[in-house]
Amino acid sequence: MMYYWGNGGGVEWWGWLLMALGMVVFWGLVVWLIVSLVRWGLPDRSPSRFSSDESPEAVLKRRFAVGEIDEDEYSRRLDVLRGRERVGTH
Repeated sequence: MMYYWGNGGGVEWWGWLLMALGMVVFWGLVVWLIVSLVRWGLPDRSPSRFSSDESPEAVLKRRFAVGEIDEDEYSRRLDVLRGRERVGTH
């Protein structure tokens, strides 16, 4: 048995046109998405070390509290932040 796929008069041209336009729209959206992500940057998902509204002394206190720096380093950096010279160093 032979199946007949159209009348041979080119009636299915609109299907091919619709499929081609669909592919152009699809790839256009993909390119637009990639360009948008590159232009505006990907969202930063990494946790920040400190917030931008945190003062330098608050950052220093937090670093001392979690053990990133010892007491001598804390005192030295605090003096530098406050504009004081320490006597007896170097």
